[in-house]
Amino acid sequence: METHDVIVIGAGLAGLRAAERLARAGLDVVVLEAAGAVGGRQRTDRVDGFLLDRGFQVLNPAYPAVRRWVDAQSLRMRAFPVGVRVRRASGFAELAHPLRHPRRLRATLRSGLIGPRDAVALARWTTPVLVRPAAVIGGADRALRDGWDRVGLRGPLRTEVLEPFLSGVLAEDAGGTSDAFARLLVRMFILGRPGVPDRGIAALPAQLAAYARAAGAGIRVSRRVGGLSARGDRTEVSVDDAETMSARAVLVAVDPRALPALTSLPAPAMKGLQTWWFAAEAVPAASPLLTVDGRRDGPIVNTAVMSATAPSYAPHGMHLVQATCLLGAGRPAATEAVVRRQLVELWGSEASTWRLLRRDDIADALPAQPAPLRTRRSVRAQPGVYVAGDHRDTASIQGALVSGERGARAIIADLARTP
Repeated sequence: METHDVIVIGAGLAGLRAAERLARAGLDVVVLEAAGAVGGRQRTDRVDGFLLDRGFQVLNPAYPAVRRWVDAQSLRMRAFPVGVRVRRASGFAELAHPLRHPRRLRATLRSGLIGPRDAVALARWTTPVLVRPAAVIGGADRALRDGWDRVGLRGPLRTEVLEPFLSGVLAEDAGGTSDAFARLLVRMFILGRPGVPDRGIAALPAQLAAYARAAGAGIRVSRRVGGLSARGDRTEVSVDDAETMSARAVLVAVDPRALPALTSLPAPAMKGLQTWWFAAEAVPAASPLLTVDGRRDGPIVNTAVMSATAPSYAPHGMHLVQATCLLGAGRPAATEAVVRRQLVELWGSEASTWRLLRRDDIADALPAQPAPLRTRRSVRAQPGVYVAGDHRDTASIQGALVSGERGARAIIADLARTP
């Protein structure tokens, strides 16, 4: 029987971060991944010369975990403009970060979306998380809708900008997400410039896998784990169509749906997103900004010309457009006809002729993050078995990386105490 110090199940961001940390501590580590490549939810496919991520995904270099463990410069990040283009009943308006895009300040002030009361309310909502984020994490929490009500944010800035924008980030539009978590995310948007790696979001886990291998960890893809069983002070790992393996510790960093089959933990509640990818022969000239529909006249929560930010996402002379909708929670899946009708209203009549490249239905795009915000859930699932993933921290790339690091540290500490 093949034996190791630690077996990591799952080569997503949490598993790969843990593998590097464990290997650098001198442990014999192997990662088992059921899919044919590393990445988990961070995957990129090439389709007809276009780079299509598995759903619309962005990487924010301002995340502390990214600054600590990722070389964003080598990923050749392509940053989106920090702002939104809003479809209103009377036309379009733009809001942009005044420090990142000072030339757009006049358009922002003239947009009609930020009145004095909303400006004051927004400051009351964001200032605490900018000044003392730890206090927001550890303080009283409530649903996002109640947090906005509490500071008096009720005007068009909320209904036409923040609500539609954050519904695509949080994968829900009922305002039930933790107010503290939403403020933490907005803090990162204010401080950072989210974007995509030049070669797609899959470049992120590919880099983490390279770091783990360089540290001495083994990574094996197409290795589906069937189950775990305790054998004395070790845990046996059954692998489909392969020999059973054994380890002193096992870290489960899998798709949350698979947790009950491998641990005593239930599957966490998840939220879904649907992304449509279109090929356009002519770039929509309106704006490179992320576009939201402040009228809520259709299923699209955000849309953007990906190739305007990252030209590598499309072949020469072509352009790539994404449109993201909410999925699940009793909501019928959007149809192509309805999506195209709304795209015409957001980008113009040429959207009716765009070629559909693919539709990604991702039922488990994000773990639910209700109030009160709970970070740092225990990584110890049962004797010898640990768990990591963004569902154990915050529903973000930051949360996945931090959870993997915490899982690795717990294993290192526990193994040091046992012979």
